[in-house]
Amino acid sequence: MSASSLLSLGTSAMTAAYASLQVTGHNIANASVAGYSRQQAELATAKGQYTGAGFFGKGVNVASVTRSHDEFLTRAAFTAKSLSELDAVRSQRLQQLENVFPTGESGLGNSVSTFLNAMVDLASRPADSATREVVLARAQDLATRFNAASDQLDTQQAGVTADLKTTVTAINGITQSLAKINNQIAAVRGLGQPPNDLLDERDRLVSELSSKIQVSTVAADDGTVGVFIAGGQNLVLGATSQQLSVVTDPRDASRSALSLADGNGQRVIDENALGGGSVAALLRFQNEDLVDARNMVGQLAAGVAGAMNAQQQLGLDLNGNLGKALFAVGAPLARPLTTNAKDASGNYLAGISVSTPDGTVLKASDYEVRRDPSVTNGYLITRLSNPQQTFSRTADASGNFEVEGMQVQITGTPAATDRFMLQPVAAAAGGMAALIKDGRQVAAASPLVSKLGASNTGTASVASLTMVATPATGSTATVSFSNDASGKLQYSWSVTDAGGTTTNFGPKPWTDNGVVPPEPDSINGARLKLAGVPKPGDTVQISDIQPAYIGANNGNAMAMSALRDATIVGRTQTGGVYSGGSLATDAYAATLSDIAVRVQTAKAASTISGSVSAQADQAASEVSGVNLDEEAARLIQYQQSYQAAAKVLQIAQSVFDTLLQTAGR
Repeated sequence: MSASSLLSLGTSAMTAAYASLQVTGHNIANASVAGYSRQQAELATAKGQYTGAGFFGKGVNVASVTRSHDEFLTRAAFTAKSLSELDAVRSQRLQQLENVFPTGESGLGNSVSTFLNAMVDLASRPADSATREVVLARAQDLATRFNAASDQLDTQQAGVTADLKTTVTAINGITQSLAKINNQIAAVRGLGQPPNDLLDERDRLVSELSSKIQVSTVAADDGTVGVFIAGGQNLVLGATSQQLSVVTDPRDASRSALSLADGNGQRVIDENALGGGSVAALLRFQNEDLVDARNMVGQLAAGVAGAMNAQQQLGLDLNGNLGKALFAVGAPLARPLTTNAKDASGNYLAGISVSTPDGTVLKASDYEVRRDPSVTNGYLITRLSNPQQTFSRTADASGNFEVEGMQVQITGTPAATDRFMLQPVAAAAGGMAALIKDGRQVAAASPLVSKLGASNTGTASVASLTMVATPATGSTATVSFSNDASGKLQYSWSVTDAGGTTTNFGPKPWTDNGVVPPEPDSINGARLKLAGVPKPGDTVQISDIQPAYIGANNGNAMAMSALRDATIVGRTQTGGVYSGGSLATDAYAATLSDIAVRVQTAKAASTISGSVSAQADQAASEVSGVNLDEEAARLIQYQQSYQAAAKVLQIAQSVFDTLLQTAGR
């Protein structure tokens, strides 16, 4: 081999060894840099030199510097990170929500029990002014507790909105950076070598973006990637990025929604299409967990207030007047979606209103109303809470219909695509207030009293006389017992109004429960409960209470105290008969249980998805991460290669010097 060939071989080998040393040093220096992919010099055999003795190798050339990267593992890590962040953020939010529902004396359940227990004391001492003041104090405390729970939920909602805005701002910054890097990668595409550091930075940004919102990427021929969300909405396309923003939810002005700017303005994105990431977690918490929590608290407030007000208004206060409502609650909400059809002036073509006459039958849910295209004046009403259910109703000529305890009225003519939102109990807790400030206005007395017939021979006695409707003033009633044709006991009653007109009712069979008459009937607004067994010919007279006895009468106070053990939350009313429902304390316990189950489920999901994400990161790291032991071994190898090449150059130089000296002689 000639001296020049030897010199060329040594130079080539030294260059390759130096390049490999430089890459290895670069790997070691960046071992702790997040998102860095291990690089390596790709060597190729240099073309041999032909001589008469054959081809002599000229060493190696550095063909390229590539990075270790697995596209499949990288994408899997991005997806796992999105789902992990979704579960982690929702778990964190649910744990904060759990604080709104404390147990023990600080909980809503205890406040409800304390208030209803005060009614028991009032039934024992109906004329005692101190007991009446205690009732009002407990009523005020109950309203305050409901207000506080509502305020805490409002605070949670404000926190969600603030976090959404912060996160969306970060997303927009990341997408702008991705667009710039795409532009830089496309610009160097023609150089023939991969821009490894730019590709690493792009993957790092996509990973960071995935923690906030789940994305998919599509590679383009120019080396750029398109970044998409929500099943195809583009965030980044080439060197252009689209801006996300937080807007008011079209269904509920108190909530937030995510929108994407496009050529037609802002388009609201369905949160169910977002997949994973912290944004999806915040929207899911807002639209499911917070809504359900607010409705459960509102249902409890509406049920307690509705039952208590109804009974209070059937009794007499110490002034001899029918009772006034004890509580106010937030009014039910009804609104068209902001996307509904409008006229040229921007006014909705159709409107909606709702009232809830009986708060005890309301469900803890929002509802969506839309037209039923198959029925004239028909509407489909979907209960949005689990289990979801859709009801079909036909409105009358005035646009009125009833559904699940709500009286709904549609005005105007809705378009086929119009939607309306009903929230019967969402504002109930926040608007709850104690209305009575004077203890004398607590209606403890019953407007009617009962008296057994003087000639009765049975063992029947009056256990209670409960008002279920407003009685006709000046009317009297008589309940009489007799045998039917088969010898079984039955009863009838008659009501004589103030003008002397008598109306007869019955007969009905006597039952062992002693309730006369059962739902939905009443005797001039009252329902008797008898203890013992009457005999044929026995009677019970019902008449107005005398003013002198109002202070000592506890008939209505007993009915109000009985609400402690009555199912007054979420009842069902059919044909005037109530069924189902929960005790007030049981309803709160069910709310606690519901929230607790969500918290535990979210914690378990967060633990599992966090583990999956860690495993996915580890799998990707095993391919692209820097192994310091491996790099140290390579460093020694390349150092030895460099030294060997240097030795070749030394020998070549010595040979070349000898040749020059020989030629000079």
